[in-house]
Amino acid sequence: MDPPCTSESIYNLIPNDSKEPPQPPRYTSVFRPAVKDDMKKFKTAMKTMGPAKVDVPSPKDFLKKHSKEKTLPPKKKFNRCVPKKPPVPLRTDHPVMGIQSGKNFINTNVADVIMGVAKKPKPIYVDKRTGDKHDLETSGLFPKYINKKDYGVTPEYICKRNEDVKKAQEEYDNYVQENLKKAAMKRLSDEEREAVLQGLKKNWELVHKEFQSLSVFIDSIPKKIRKQKLEEEMKQLEHDISVIEKHKIIYIANK
Repeated sequence: MDPPCTSESIYNLIPNDSKEPPQPPRYTSVFRPAVKDDMKKFKTAMKTMGPAKVDVPSPKDFLKKHSKEKTLPPKKKFNRCVPKKPPVPLRTDHPVMGIQSGKNFINTNVADVIMGVAKKPKPIYVDKRTGDKHDLETSGLFPKYINKKDYGVTPEYICKRNEDVKKAQEEYDNYVQENLKKAAMKRLSDEEREAVLQGLKKNWELVHKEFQSLSVFIDSIPKKIRKQKLEEEMKQLEHDISVIEKHKIIYIANK
């Protein structure tokens, strides 16, 4: 049996008006040629697939005897015309003597001591009865950092990050508000939320007071039903109170 011809298929009789959307241009990095050049430049021959593209060593380049021994530097020719060092002084040569200075070193030293600033002793602390001394500045006992001008000041990068976080939160809140407006949702204000919370707590107190007024002995079916009903109401009110206290922002649907 011959296979059916594609041109005679019934599906070819239906006009096909669908057109494929044009494909967006594919992103190509501007650093692609540079990366390719670097890969070709630094890639060794052993990292390629297939046979290694290296020259085959010649049979003549075999390891010879004493080829790995260290060789001495080439011998230099001695030149006698190089200038010599100054000669040693003779036994009859005498050093220059009689040179005196007019500076009074005693008065100069006294003036330097009187006009100089006294050196402050290095702060230390002793931690043993034997008199072991340690540096006070590096011990952590001396208030070194709290006396700085910028102590306790929030760094600039943290302030900038907090501003960015606050700005992002505001943009997100605006986005949520717009979506809620479109979906006909309303946000409860802080006063309305507090009023609802106080009302739920007041209702819970009323139900709890009514629950405490029940008789001690529950010996009839109506009493059991009433007790069960009050317990369910208290449980539901407790759940609602916990939900409202946990969530600071609450949205409700507009009727």
